[in-house]
Amino acid sequence: MSRKLIFELPQGIISERMKDPEVLAVAGSLGRILVTHDVRTMPRHFGEFIAKSESPGLILIPRFVPMGQAIEEVLLICPVSEAEEWTNLFRRLPL
Repeated sequence: MSRKLIFELPQGIISERMKDPEVLAVAGSLGRILVTHDVRTMPRHFGEFIAKSESPGLILIPRFVPMGQAIEEVLLICPVSEAEEWTNLFRRLPL
């Protein structure tokens, strides 16, 4: 059975000082697609992570993308994607 994408904020779980590999591990352990502004270092760490583990996925949103546009694009993705489609995959917004 496929799972629909659900986005929620895991407040208090990921601190700003947490290193990328740790953030990916937390998102993976929670079964959550990670949405981040870290377009500089996260793609490399994501590649290293999926070489050893499975990830629910990654969405990169550059800081220049207006927040409203980012939210709209994420909301467009949800109804047309199944969670399994995102396994070990990353996409950069805007699409």
